[in-house]
Amino acid sequence: METTLLRRVLRRPLRGSLRQVRHVRPVPPARARGLVAEVYGQAEREFGMLAPPVALHSPAPEVLAACWMMLRETLLAETHGGAGRAAREAVATGVSRGNACPYCVGVHGAALGGLVPSSKADLAPVEEWARSGGAAPFPEKGSAELVGVAVTFHYLNRMVNVFLDETPLPPQTPRLARGVLMRTLGRLMRPVGGGVEPGGSLGLLPMAPLPGDLSWAAGTPEVAGAFARAAAAIEAAGRRSVPGPVRDLLAARLAGWDGAQPGLGGAWAEEAVADLAAEDRPAGRLALLTAFASYRVGGSVVDAFTEGRREDGALVELTAWASMAAARRMGDRMARESFSRFP
Repeated sequence: METTLLRRVLRRPLRGSLRQVRHVRPVPPARARGLVAEVYGQAEREFGMLAPPVALHSPAPEVLAACWMMLRETLLAETHGGAGRAAREAVATGVSRGNACPYCVGVHGAALGGLVPSSKADLAPVEEWARSGGAAPFPEKGSAELVGVAVTFHYLNRMVNVFLDETPLPPQTPRLARGVLMRTLGRLMRPVGGGVEPGGSLGLLPMAPLPGDLSWAAGTPEVAGAFARAAAAIEAAGRRSVPGPVRDLLAARLAGWDGAQPGLGGAWAEEAVADLAAEDRPAGRLALLTAFASYRVGGSVVDAFTEGRREDGALVELTAWASMAAARRMGDRMARESFSRFP
């Protein structure tokens, strides 16, 4: 009851936080129609807010649905794999630390603290696994949900680093009030009532086959369905908005990637795009930085890609495609390192 009332009181201020999104203009809730309105409605009912990391995708409706579907079916839905919400929030926090995404660390660290304030230390091994990989400190039975959360946040961290600042709080928030407000946000994200039923988002996008690098999800139908649909939607977005040579370049760079951060500076990216046609280099530079060092994506990199383009959707689709390509690679690697059934 307390959390439900809190959500109602804070709904309008939280909608106002969409002004924090940079580079694109999210669809305002009052103007949302069709698929965007469906996703917005589910997000406010089941996540407690229309969060900027979700809403920033709204210029590309199918990508918006893909993002929400992955988040809902891994972090929120009450599946039968045995991984509770606290463990999932620990994974979200750990992945976000590894990706240098302070926005997501703040939000999901607060949510974790609100769920288990006295036993957070018990989940430290799960958080560390999510941050750095290695053998999983939990039974394989819950792996689809937890690897799914990891992949979702490898994706979301990159999008957040490109499109949002370091904190969900407005810049004018007094320093002394920030801790209280973050704890309030953590309470807002607690499950309400009987929880979120699995599979409720799958109708947003059409069925699709599960790619081989997402086979870790196969044992949990709702998670598998979400990632199959999301992967298909984001691949279609990449075909629309990412030049073929850029897709080939990023795929080749990801093929042998072990998750390590690139070297200091941007020389590695400039060397990588040097063989692209001049008109493809801005897209190549943005895709590479998004995938490998999203915290280094500055306004000049974005502006070079968007120059002459009027639609925000292309920017969302390119960055989403690059983020998902890196996230899929990380998820496949984590599953293979953690569980014997992935050779």
